[in-house]
Amino acid sequence: MNVVLALHALIVTLFTIRILLRDDLSPPGRLAWFIVLNLLPYFGSVIYFLFGEIDIGKRAIKRHDEIFDEIMLKASIFMGKADNSRDLIERIYQPAFQYAASINGFHPVAGNRAQLMADADETLTKMIADIDAAKDHVHVLYYIWLNDNTGTAVAEALIRAAQRGVTCRAMADGLGSRALIKSALWLRMQQAGVQVAVALPFNRLIHTLITSRLDLRNHRKITVIDARITYCGSQNSADPEFLVKKKYGPWIDIMLRFTGPVVAQNQLLFASDWMQATGESLDVIPLDTQAEAVADGFAAQVMGVGPTERRGATPQLFANLFACAEHTLTLTTPYFVPDATVLEALCAAAYRGVAVTLIYPKVNDSWIVAAASRSYYHKLLDAGCAIYEHREGLLHAKTLTVDGKISLIGSSNLDLRSFDLNYENNILLQDQTITQAIAERQQSYLNQSDPIELPEVLAWRYYRRIWHNVIATIGPVL
Repeated sequence: MNVVLALHALIVTLFTIRILLRDDLSPPGRLAWFIVLNLLPYFGSVIYFLFGEIDIGKRAIKRHDEIFDEIMLKASIFMGKADNSRDLIERIYQPAFQYAASINGFHPVAGNRAQLMADADETLTKMIADIDAAKDHVHVLYYIWLNDNTGTAVAEALIRAAQRGVTCRAMADGLGSRALIKSALWLRMQQAGVQVAVALPFNRLIHTLITSRLDLRNHRKITVIDARITYCGSQNSADPEFLVKKKYGPWIDIMLRFTGPVVAQNQLLFASDWMQATGESLDVIPLDTQAEAVADGFAAQVMGVGPTERRGATPQLFANLFACAEHTLTLTTPYFVPDATVLEALCAAAYRGVAVTLIYPKVNDSWIVAAASRSYYHKLLDAGCAIYEHREGLLHAKTLTVDGKISLIGSSNLDLRSFDLNYENNILLQDQTITQAIAERQQSYLNQSDPIELPEVLAWRYYRRIWHNVIATIGPVL
């Protein structure tokens, strides 16, 4: 018994010292780990070893820095000028665009256009048509790429393009697309001449466990065609029915088709992932052409985050956007587990009179996220935020509109995974027309949602409130 107690004390002491030495861990994160380590020292120590620290490895970080140094050296012309935020963006929103530029060095560029896709079917139809019309290259990267109708149609389009001489590069995440990577379809793509790469592969598990984490993933969804067209939004290369989790379907996504100079920025973000995965240089990516600016086009910029970027970039960007809002702020996200930065910024916006509307799924594919999300309802409602739960399938769209003028769209959720663990891509833009189109789509989500009122939340049984708050408390561990 004495030996067990001594071992218990040693484990707790050693990991407590390690946690206290970390300057990158928030106080709630420390508290969560203290709770787990004291209650379950042996299990907790293993979990901390596997998942406690966000470290993708020194080699990956060094390679990332080398890649962006090369991009700045060879392709800075596509990244926009530092004073573009001041010249192209309304004064009140400039801080948010300037902050976004500080993450990767992508500044706003003018002359862009976008078309909001009606649904997943139109997205697939347009994308396949664009790939079939490609003359020089097609670059795609998806977190989840399935062997279903959508995934197969995209793969077949790439095969056709490669067979007619178009350079095709295809990337897929090693976890989210593991079935495709092992499939005959992936092999057929390679045999047809499609260059393939796996982001964060699972082929060195022991090395990854020792030097990094298994759950650091590439969650991006990027499609670039001839450096003139790019797609950005929440949709993976998968059917809305999403058969791997069909009981939550359909997945409801949102996608925009962009043309204009912002395409080159998405091309460079893809290039950074391709270079990281393959070891190739930027020279393999065609930079001799770019989409022409349209005279009446809007300003937009790309923003990419991940474990090789600075910590806190995503929540700080959202906080900047919330702080810029004057009148309205509407947000949709399937996964809402905010840190203090985001939560307080949302409440502050509501307290100063901004109409804050938040739309989440009623039924979530993650019970952890569902419980943690609802732990924040009381605080948000008390501040004056309006909360709605979407009841038709799983609302997977990640959208933010501000004052009918500013939009953010892409792959980032408002949860700790998107904040710290995943590689994400987004496009931030200023335009009334496209923002209004996105706002109308958000309204369609509201029409299929149930409002959550403060009296309803206050009437929740005590055990339900305890459950939500327990999960939220240990959320940094989960």
